[in-house]
Amino acid sequence: MVGASAAGLATAAMLRRADRSVEALEATDTVGHPWRHHYDRLHLHTPKSSSALPGLPMPSWWPRYPSRDQVVEYLERYQEVHGLRPRFGQPVQRVERVDDHWVVTTADQQWQSKNVVLASGNARRPILPDWPGLSTFTGEVLHSSEFDNGSRWYDRTVLVVGFGNSACEQAIDLAEHGARPHLSVRSAVNVIPRDLLGVVPVLQAGIVTRHLPPAVADALARPLIRLSIGDIRPLGLRPLPYGPLVQIARDRHIPLLDIGTIDLIRQGRIAVHGGINRFTENTVVFEDGTALVVDAVVLATGYRPALEEFLVGWESVCDSDGRPLISGRPTALPGLYFCGFTLSPAGMLREIGIEAKRIATCINGGAG
Repeated sequence: MVGASAAGLATAAMLRRADRSVEALEATDTVGHPWRHHYDRLHLHTPKSSSALPGLPMPSWWPRYPSRDQVVEYLERYQEVHGLRPRFGQPVQRVERVDDHWVVTTADQQWQSKNVVLASGNARRPILPDWPGLSTFTGEVLHSSEFDNGSRWYDRTVLVVGFGNSACEQAIDLAEHGARPHLSVRSAVNVIPRDLLGVVPVLQAGIVTRHLPPAVADALARPLIRLSIGDIRPLGLRPLPYGPLVQIARDRHIPLLDIGTIDLIRQGRIAVHGGINRFTENTVVFEDGTALVVDAVVLATGYRPALEEFLVGWESVCDSDGRPLISGRPTALPGLYFCGFTLSPAGMLREIGIEAKRIATCINGGAG
């Protein structure tokens, strides 16, 4: 097992439940390392009722959408309840199939096993795009993974590049801290409410419709989404010609789960621009020729799993972007599994639990 955040812990727990011996290798010194380093404002976008990992419910007294710190607390408790003892400080350098088994190499040891599960996550390496003039820009430039909160940019202009959930929540955080946030949105987008009509979690609807063809489920949900969100075109946003479930299936990209960004755009507290053309010393120039003087730029431009850094033969199990073709099931390499790499309309933690159970069943000789 490579990784000891949600996917690694859940899979290790299910394997132990199946009386399988498990060694979990974690590069850092804690479980749930990615969660500990997310921005302060982060809460789950999925309700606690559908976000618990197998074998441990989230506390009933927690809010519907637990905070980042509560998720960390939950993962620590999950480790204790299931008696998991990851080997910390073991960054994996190489995973290779040799004859009929796998060899996993760290700096100071090798492990051999019939099966290996990679639960290292989609977000191992930030994607850092470049533009003409960026090297001469004198303002601050940081990736969204380095963003904690917007307090240090009070009364300053900050451009957030992107329109995913991190980009839009960090723009909210900047507005709440008195900054002047702007969003650079290059592509057409889908926006869905976190709660339909402010009441029903939209991802619960994703669970109900998960067996329908994505285009059919999108058509059923479209009137409610339009009623909740309204028309985004007057806000300077271009809607995708297909719905959010098709977007997840086709583009492997999660639509924006809106928790207030759209209202702040309508109020004029967050400004929207198109894609970036270039930078000057203190200015960003957009593709339409308009320019904006900014103090800082937050690159909410995503991550890559970087599996090619250690997985020998990754080309046979990943797409051209290095993302696993299959997660939660047997892959083209015998004995190799991925967990936690599926984008699900029903929520990531819920999908991790499903994948963990299926992997344990497969390794234990079941059909999965």
